[in-house]
Amino acid sequence: ETGSEDIDILPNGLAFISSGLKYPGIKSFAPDKPGEIFLMDLNEDNPRAVELRISRGFDLASFNPHGISTYTD
Repeated sequence: ETGSEDIDILPNGLAFISSGLKYPGIKSFAPDKPGEIFLMDLNEDNPRAVELRISRGFDLASFNPHGISTYTD
């Protein structure tokens, strides 16, 4: 509902998507909803974004993701 802000695609076809960025003064369609991270497997015939669960203890209420990147070791 709040739109994706950024995407990072791994060589294996997994895509991580940040969503829910809010800027002061810019209309938000879900102002009280925290940001989210989604995972999409681009290898599937009909890929769908699945919301990832964020660990307990993380301040989800103030999560406002701007960008995303991955590190592969």
